[in-house]
Amino acid sequence: MATSKGANEPHLELTHRPRRLRMNPLLRAMVEETRLDARDFVYPMFICEGRRVKAEVPSMPGVHRQSVDMALKEIEGALKLGVRSVILFGIPDKKDAAGSEAYSQKGIIQRGVAAAKKAFGQDLLVVTDVCLCEYTDHGHCAPVRGGEILNDWGVALHCRTAVSHAAAGADVVAPSDMMDGRVGAIRVALDEAGFENIPIMAYSAKYASAFYGPFRDAADSAPQFGDRRSYQMDPPNAEEALREVALDVDEGADIVMVKPALPYLDVIRRVRDAFSLPVAAYNVSGEYAMIKAAARLGWLDHDRAMMESLTAIKRAGASIILTYFAKEAAKILNR
Repeated sequence: MATSKGANEPHLELTHRPRRLRMNPLLRAMVEETRLDARDFVYPMFICEGRRVKAEVPSMPGVHRQSVDMALKEIEGALKLGVRSVILFGIPDKKDAAGSEAYSQKGIIQRGVAAAKKAFGQDLLVVTDVCLCEYTDHGHCAPVRGGEILNDWGVALHCRTAVSHAAAGADVVAPSDMMDGRVGAIRVALDEAGFENIPIMAYSAKYASAFYGPFRDAADSAPQFGDRRSYQMDPPNAEEALREVALDVDEGADIVMVKPALPYLDVIRRVRDAFSLPVAAYNVSGEYAMIKAAARLGWLDHDRAMMESLTAIKRAGASIILTYFAKEAAKILNR
């Protein structure tokens, strides 16, 4: 509503008043440059053995380890909110040096994928994490010999894992290990097995980040010795990220990913500008946990901080956002 100015009220003779487009909330919404949609989200889920199991992860309020039967109920709820995609992480009962449960035909992920596709069919996009760290007794993403992470052996096992996921019905496979050459090898393995139409979402620029801590609690995947800095990227490096993405593109990646998201918005933008493929970003467990913890202490408005963070990730250039906030954000978007 226009208001008249008082006789002594200052008045600037301005040509440009950007606030004109902010005053009316309907107009403000109309000129938004970045818009979130529930279809942008991939919802990460942790699948474990058993029945009627649903155990909250202490460092990730609202996130659970759950058996397949319980996971199907949660997926049904996500679909009703408009979240059409999940990424599944497996928590096996048995681990060994070669992570054999990762590529077992009767593995927890293979059974979870088959159950989800049987229940929801084409209404649900099922992405699978292709890695060994949840399945090895040493917690590394490839076999180990004499303290050395064996890149090429790891790639061979990741190929077996990806093919087993595709055979179970996965719509997209997502190698997250950061072993050299794994995207090209997985592409060949999928094609040779008759899965030439299964896309690869590559964790192309995955940093050795401090923000993964809660995930490792959830997936029981912390390394038992050393760390992952010999294969995950060094946080100060951005040019290297572009080289890593370029290699994955050359090897046949269909979607490239930056992980984590919020501390690496600059990398997301550079990848978006440099490549024409879809860009995904993983809003990781530590980013989620920080907002949850601060909100519980009354230091942040939970919903505003959540939506602002997700909007920033999309504004930076990500068209796909993997986030534990998927359902909560979708509820707000549906209002």
